[in-house]
Amino acid sequence: MHPIGRRLFRRPVFFFEDGEVTRETEFEVLLFDLGGVLMDFAGFEELGKLLPGAPHRSEIRDRWIRSKTVQLFERGKITPRHFADGVIEEFQLDLAPKEFLTKFVKWARGPYPGAISLLRSLRSEYRIAALSNSNELHTPLHRRRFEDAIDSFFFSDEIGLVKPDGEIFDFVIHNLAVGPQRIAFFDDTPVNVEAAREAGLEAHRADGLAALEAQLHGLGIIDRNLEGDKQ
Repeated sequence: MHPIGRRLFRRPVFFFEDGEVTRETEFEVLLFDLGGVLMDFAGFEELGKLLPGAPHRSEIRDRWIRSKTVQLFERGKITPRHFADGVIEEFQLDLAPKEFLTKFVKWARGPYPGAISLLRSLRSEYRIAALSNSNELHTPLHRRRFEDAIDSFFFSDEIGLVKPDGEIFDFVIHNLAVGPQRIAFFDDTPVNVEAAREAGLEAHRADGLAALEAQLHGLGIIDRNLEGDKQ
C-alpha cells in the first residue's frame, strides 16, 4: 500500500490558559513496534512449518512470547548459539543450531511496501520512535532498514528489557521525556497493547500496515484518501 492521496494533520486539543483558548496537538510521539506492524516478520509462519500438527499462528506466537529462551536472547543475556540450542530443544525442532540460525535471520524480511514512505510523511509532523523485542542478529538489520525514517530506537536486546513487561514502557517514556498520554503506540500483539495502556500510553493493535493506517486514520493522524490508496 502506497501513501498516495494522504494528507497528514494533527487532531487539536483545546484548553484555557490565562482566559484565552489555545490549542495543542494531542500526540507528540508515534511509537511503533516493527515486526508485524511496519515490517514483514515471517517467524511464526516459518516456525509453524517446522512444527508437527500445523499449529495456528496465534498459538505459535504465544509460545514464542512465553519462551524463557527467547526472552533471554531478546534481553541480550545469552549468545546466538545458546538461543539456538534452547529453541531447538524447547520446540523439538529437527535442525542443527547453525541451520536454525540461518533460517532465523531470514525471518525478518524487511519493511512492508509503503512503510518507509508513511514514516517519512509522519516524521514531518511527529517524533517517530520504534519499540521492538529484538536480538543481536536482527537489531542491526532493523536499524539499517529504518534509520532514515525513525528518530529513536528502543531494542530489547540493547536495553535489557522486553515487552510486555511494564518496565520497558517506563524506560521508553523516561527517555522520550514526554508524558505517556502524548505517545501513541502501535503493536500487533494484544498483550503488549494492554501493557502499554497500563503504562498510560494511547495504545492500539495494528496487525499489518493496512491495519496501522486504519488506526492512524481513526485517531486523526492521517487523512486517508481511500481511492488514492487503491492505486
